Amino acid sequence: MAKPHRGPNHEGTFFITANTWERRQNFRADTLAKLLLDVLYDYRRKSRYLLHEFTLMPEHFHLIITPGQQTTLERAVQLIRGGYSYRVGKELNSSLEIWQPGFADHEIRDTRDYATHKTYIWENAVRRKLVEKADEYVHCSAYPGFELDPASEIFRD
Repeated sequence: MAKPHRGPNHEGTFFITANTWERRQNFRADTLAKLLLDVLYDYRRKSRYLLHEFTLMPEHFHLIITPGQQTTLERAVQLIRGGYSYRVGKELNSSLEIWQPGFADHEIRDTRDYATHKTYIWENAVRRKLVEKADEYVHCSAYPGFELDPASEIFRD
């Protein structure tokens, strides 16, 4: 099934999943995970999207984002993945393929749907037995200290 085109005026908040090439466990390496976090926060600072939640699993990531006024969902994901690939090449002198083609998305419908996906993100590392509690996983928004954009800014129901 073809994905609908979402223009820059399409308002919405999305749960995103993207996988590494051949599901390589790139984000087990702290350097690679921190670099992706830096890219996520760089584009957030540039107002390309609101960043609500995330987790970087060894071979994929999940995000909840709201694209900015002039940014489509597709462009936001392209910036994240392309920006990351560029930085890996430049800063780590690597030419390895990073990402599987494409990504999966789900438009968040309401506060209940948001809560369901937030829980999924927070508990992903627990389900995989990487940690015992969500707030122990250093590459997840459940870990203390990450600055996030609150969902209250997008849902008023």
